[in-house]
Amino acid sequence: MVAYSQCEYHGLSSTSLEAIEAVRGDRKPWSGEAARVWRNRGKCPLTPKETAFILQALNIPTNTTIYLAAGDGIMEIEGFTSVYTNVYTKSSLPSSKDFVQMHGNTKAALDYHVSINSDAYIATYFGNMDKMVSAMRALKGLFKTLALSRRDYANYTAQGLTGEELAKAIWKAHREDFVMGMGTALPDCFCELRL
Repeated sequence: MVAYSQCEYHGLSSTSLEAIEAVRGDRKPWSGEAARVWRNRGKCPLTPKETAFILQALNIPTNTTIYLAAGDGIMEIEGFTSVYTNVYTKSSLPSSKDFVQMHGNTKAALDYHVSINSDAYIATYFGNMDKMVSAMRALKGLFKTLALSRRDYANYTAQGLTGEELAKAIWKAHREDFVMGMGTALPDCFCELRL
């Protein structure tokens, strides 16, 4: 997804950047002001490290069991698994023999099945798969679904927010979206007990 987004990513390893360039081919990333505008509109997929930061900002416990429904070549996954350690992928569920025999559509079907039947679903990029999963989850009455705000993350980091200040701003932005009824969210992330 990152390679097709035409987004610039700073701070990635040289191996990751080379892999992205190899997949991009003739598609060049936006640069300069166009890159900033594109990212601030929320058009850029989140990196694993950015995703882990946002989940922590939303108070998702780091021992949560997480299934990553993503492509086979997840780059810099350590940025996520160093924080969230109870992580599974499509390659860790079937036996290695069965996984090798699976083709692309079967792997995608496994991701889809796990995603629509999970206790909660979090979308880091709202592509076609995320739209189908969210719609099916709503049809089944599974409302613990959250689309992470790439736009808010990009805008706050562009303003220079970091650390706890950034985490608080991200939490408030997602809570505001939830309160205003824009999309769906994980209600227990935003509960406030008042007596």
